[in-house]
Amino acid sequence: MEYMSQEGFDKLVAELRQMENVELPQVREAIAEARDKGDLSENFEYHAAKREQARLLGRIRFKQRILANARVIDTSRLGSDTVQLLCKVAITNLANNSRMSYTIASPHEANLREGKISIKSPIAEALLNKKVGDVVEVRVPAGTLRLRIEDIQR
Repeated sequence: MEYMSQEGFDKLVAELRQMENVELPQVREAIAEARDKGDLSENFEYHAAKREQARLLGRIRFKQRILANARVIDTSRLGSDTVQLLCKVAITNLANNSRMSYTIASPHEANLREGKISIKSPIAEALLNKKVGDVVEVRVPAGTLRLRIEDIQR
């Protein structure tokens, strides 16, 4: 089961519809055009279009599986006293006193540019169920980080 926000669920549904209703018909049209050009054994356009169709169908199946197992979380029922999925947490790196703020998101919604980290990442796993003021040690590829939780918001 995949827990996610309503926003993330809606985004996945939109991506799936785009692939099914726009991209897949375009690929099928490209296959038909390439097939009309003659000998399929040496037709590069035909083989490229077939590869694109296989890639696209794989992505569609993947998104369908995610959506079939998705559960949207009602954020109004979640508390803000501990770090949980879909909460925004402000932390301080105790080594250099730099302050960061992240939203804990499902792996399918994670996007570092938007400040969303996966709940399966080492930092998020270390922060889960901790409270404001707690200090956690996180093992990351660059070494060990000591982080203090400054604030938790829904």
